[in-house]
Amino acid sequence: MSFMQWVGIGATVLIAVLVIMVAHWLLTHQLSKVSPLAGPLVRHCRFSAYAAASVIGVNIALPDRQEMPDRALFPIIDHFMTILMIGAMTWFALGLAYAATDLVLDRLASNNGDDDHHSRRLQTQVRLLRRIAASIIGVIAIAAILFTFPAVQGLGAGLLASAGLLSVVAGLAAQSTLGNIFAGLQLAFSNALRLNDVIVFQGEWGRVEELSLTMVTIRMWDERRLIVPVSYFATTPFENWTKQGASITGWVLFQVDWEAPIGRIREEVGAYVAHHPLWDGRRWSLQATDILDDGIVQLRAVVTTADSDARWDLCCDLREHLITHINEHMPQALPRRRTEFLTAGDQEPPYAAVFPESAVRRDSRRGAGSPGPDGSLAVNGQGGSETRDGTDGSGDADG
Repeated sequence: MSFMQWVGIGATVLIAVLVIMVAHWLLTHQLSKVSPLAGPLVRHCRFSAYAAASVIGVNIALPDRQEMPDRALFPIIDHFMTILMIGAMTWFALGLAYAATDLVLDRLASNNGDDDHHSRRLQTQVRLLRRIAASIIGVIAIAAILFTFPAVQGLGAGLLASAGLLSVVAGLAAQSTLGNIFAGLQLAFSNALRLNDVIVFQGEWGRVEELSLTMVTIRMWDERRLIVPVSYFATTPFENWTKQGASITGWVLFQVDWEAPIGRIREEVGAYVAHHPLWDGRRWSLQATDILDDGIVQLRAVVTTADSDARWDLCCDLREHLITHINEHMPQALPRRRTEFLTAGDQEPPYAAVFPESAVRRDSRRGAGSPGPDGSLAVNGQGGSETRDGTDGSGDADG
């Protein structure tokens, strides 16, 4: 190309870039005050707009085949610019799609509390539809670029002729992937799982941070991230603590002795919970729920809170308060395990019939004695005292 042709291309590109700069300035300084769409447009379309403007400017100023000195290069340059045009316009279209959906998501984010399950459901569906739209646009763009090659055009005609067989083969090869995609659509539009839902996964609770077509990202309570296939939630039961609302009930289990004044403990629980800022005011209770095998009484205190975070904190605070209060003001309520020794005099203990050869029965027949200095049990006889090991009181063995 000649020098003037290069100058014309440069001038056209410069004019296109200046137009984008003016639009950028207007969106940033003027339209942002009156239109909420201005911010997302600048955020997502800034670089793609410059790229699309540059490519459009080059295509407008590009000389025809007859005007080029070396006409053999024209098909190569024209093909390359067509691919650039498709790529730049696809990038710009994706930016527009993300800007439009961001406007909706920003409005929904203002009501993103755990109680507003309708807003979180819409956010989940909008994000999922945006990913689907972006995938479709990307596939169409790649197909358009491939079909600019003559060899691929002939291949495409053959693929369309055998589309039925290829669809079956592709379906079998991508069965798990397609299953995840359909499971993601099912979860998003059945309202079973939404963004920011609090769920229990393998015994630990966390929040749904991201929900895509194939994977669910869970932010656990200790800030770990678990990446789980979507198909897991479509086939396995799971707990969703925010399905209908964020309010939840917590409980504290603790053990006390039979002498524990349950009425006083109930009054203390009520007084503490009523003045705690995390209690939502719905209900609380204290009940003796079980008597364990070792004779310990199990109490359960139940409290209600506005969300799962408050539930954890209130239960921990109540448990700490009860430990301190019972230890300081009700020591008789501390759990104790008792062992009872029975003395039957000359009569055999009831359990001697069960263990006829036990030492207790033999000792009861000869008369109960007292343990000696070495720990052996002495019994009274006619000629004095003898020990269980066959020695007399002086420690000498019998002849």
